[in-house]
Amino acid sequence: MRPIKYTKRWFILPRSLIAASVLLTGLAGASGQEGPPGITQRTLLPAFDSSAPVCSRPQEVARILAFVQENDREFLQGVDHGLAMAAEDRGLEYRRSLVQNDVAKAVEQIQAYREAKIGALVATSSDPTAVSDSLQEMIWSGAFVGTIVPPPATLLLNAPQYATGKALTDAAIAHINAKLGGTAHVVLLTQDTMEFLTPRFEAMRDGLNALSGVTIVADIAPSPVTKEGGRATMETILLANPNIDVVLGGDAVVLGALQALREARKDRPDQFLGGIDGEPEGVAEIKKGDSPFKASIALSSPVFGYAMGQFGADWLDGKSIPQAMDILPIALTSQNISQYEADLVDPAAVFADSIRRATYLKMYGKICYDTRDQYLNFPWSSEVRK
Repeated sequence: MRPIKYTKRWFILPRSLIAASVLLTGLAGASGQEGPPGITQRTLLPAFDSSAPVCSRPQEVARILAFVQENDREFLQGVDHGLAMAAEDRGLEYRRSLVQNDVAKAVEQIQAYREAKIGALVATSSDPTAVSDSLQEMIWSGAFVGTIVPPPATLLLNAPQYATGKALTDAAIAHINAKLGGTAHVVLLTQDTMEFLTPRFEAMRDGLNALSGVTIVADIAPSPVTKEGGRATMETILLANPNIDVVLGGDAVVLGALQALREARKDRPDQFLGGIDGEPEGVAEIKKGDSPFKASIALSSPVFGYAMGQFGADWLDGKSIPQAMDILPIALTSQNISQYEADLVDPAAVFADSIRRATYLKMYGKICYDTRDQYLNFPWSSEVRK
């Protein structure tokens, strides 16, 4: 089993090439040369058929997999780990651009990768709208484009967001009733500024507001969505509300909130701090047993990163791939953490085992180079809620 290494392997393209790509993009836009808009209306996708016929191989792009990484939080480091392993296994060159929440830099890197004829790109950004045009241009160039939640993409990944938020909320409610006598002061650290993630926080509000003894004292989106952002936000909240019982949100911001509570000496063993993402630091806190950080809803980023890398390679080989994948939430417990950690280290073994893979991923639709005009350009989700 290969040891997990979240290695810093980034590739920043020369400014001269970036400038040239921006200029060329502007000229292309001025001439009105655009590609198909993709599927823009909400569409129900069937299950992925892995026996779909072989398509053409894209000839105009190189066998290179690139990752434009929003920031260096552990969840995205896990994506990098999975992508790098898939690239190695499939004989692709791998490049990474770490943009540290700089949206303009993300746009520049995507455009420069297009000019460099990169054949497969995975991109994340704190401002999906700002990068969407550049991602479309990558698709029009013949490249595979993978995204996590927002469109456009030839392979779009999403978690069933309401179910993810509900899983965490149910765990919190069980703790409130069993350990806190049914009463609690709650902080929600949201990502409501990203509309695609709002269902997970709707689920939290729906569940908590149904309890008469629960008061949500803060419902706020930290900026940036990092550990430091969560720490700074919690420091402000504690000035007005020094006694907090429950904190829910993404792992990174909740871990930051935990740091603020500890620094203010307001942490208690009976508190419930819970996150989403299954980041290694959160897992380590759960394993302590007496930490306020009690739960994480895992979305195994190395596993789906590896899957995206494999499907990027399939695209370059002329094969059909899914148009979308569900990242299935897993509530980590002391019983399953060991297996989960093993899967983080070796996502290739998970991908090769259809039964294990099905606990993490579910695949929908079908697309290939020849049918790339059918890329998803709407906020896809497998969930249908009234």
